[in-house]
Amino acid sequence: MMLNVNDTDCRQKKDGFNGQKAIVIPRTIVESCLSAGGLPGLALTDIGYYPRARHHFRHRDNGCDQSILIYCSDGLGWVETDKGRFMAEKDQFIVIPAGAPHAYGSSELRPWSIYWVHFAGSGAGQLDALLTVENTRMCQSVAFSEERIKLFERMFCVLETGYSADKIGYVNMCLVHFLSSFCFPDIFLLPQRKEFKDLIEIVVDYMRQNLHKPLQLHELASQVHISVSYFSSLFKRKTGYSPLDYFNHIKIQKACQYLLFTDMHIKEIACKLGVDDPFYFSRLFNNVMGMPPAEYRSRKSRTAEQNASFPH
Repeated sequence: MMLNVNDTDCRQKKDGFNGQKAIVIPRTIVESCLSAGGLPGLALTDIGYYPRARHHFRHRDNGCDQSILIYCSDGLGWVETDKGRFMAEKDQFIVIPAGAPHAYGSSELRPWSIYWVHFAGSGAGQLDALLTVENTRMCQSVAFSEERIKLFERMFCVLETGYSADKIGYVNMCLVHFLSSFCFPDIFLLPQRKEFKDLIEIVVDYMRQNLHKPLQLHELASQVHISVSYFSSLFKRKTGYSPLDYFNHIKIQKACQYLLFTDMHIKEIACKLGVDDPFYFSRLFNNVMGMPPAEYRSRKSRTAEQNASFPH
């Protein structure tokens, strides 16, 4: 497919951009990493930062062998694919799946500053789908995060020191975290938003503080002053679970900690978690964890003993 790119878009700068930096990982190293079945199923192939990149332009009729993510931290740019032409401004990102014909470039009047990565591997297609919302959004907004920039700098700094297997492995794990900051920005920003909590976070905090109680649906909804029906719908849309199922999962998570780190009887643990009937508690535990609490405790205890006897 030939893209309709204007001549005025094609004034590509030949001598780079002041303050630019980029690393292209040798393809033999990338191929070795992917063939070895690296843990994330993903490999970084190229990484760079171009500040105020006036005349920046790329045009690939046959696409690129890798997926591309471009994060615009300032200024203005554009991208054109078979999905159309999109503008990208500060705190927006562009995703171009591998093999997709495309062109992109910087505004002349407001040249963009961009962080960019290329990535490949068996997991790249799934990441493309997440990042583009199943190929429906090639350009999206994302709130600024200093931690996201630190992740980028960490990957770059490690690569500057060489391409040993452990460094490449570490960088690829960081890459997954970096890309997840665009896939799930609200979750990524949670630790930075201590001053603000949405309705669901308020209720989950209330659940965690009241694990010793058998909370009812109306009591949970009353914490955020909305109707039970709307609360239930909102909670499931946000978490994928009903409020009471979610509450039970948190209870069982706490029960696992009691089983691992205390000598309390199962009946005592049930009482501490607001469940009077230990048989019901055991069934609930089994439904969530796939085994009864006594078996969970004994399995973990055997594993701990084996690890303790193994020479370190």
